[in-house]
Amino acid sequence: MTMAWYGHLKNLSAAPWYLAAVVSWGIALAEYLLQVPANRIGFQQAGLSVGQLKIVQEVITLGVFVPFAVLFLKEPLKLDYLWAALCILGAVYFIFRNA
Repeated sequence: MTMAWYGHLKNLSAAPWYLAAVVSWGIALAEYLLQVPANRIGFQQAGLSVGQLKIVQEVITLGVFVPFAVLFLKEPLKLDYLWAALCILGAVYFIFRNA
């Protein structure tokens, strides 16, 4: 989803917004085709709760977003990313502590 949501800012910045939206939806569709079965497997076979699945998704999102922002979009690496990661780590602890 990172590429679908933010990739157009660099690659399609001069294109009309509706073209960026169509391209982003195409990328998002491919990602949804992977995410939906992954959630089903995690819920039905691995026994994860919906809350646990969501926190895992956020960990993956942050793990993908930071390198994407720094390497692809050329954003500066900020200390705020570390603080965000620590908050997500806290969320992982709380959602999995009684599992």
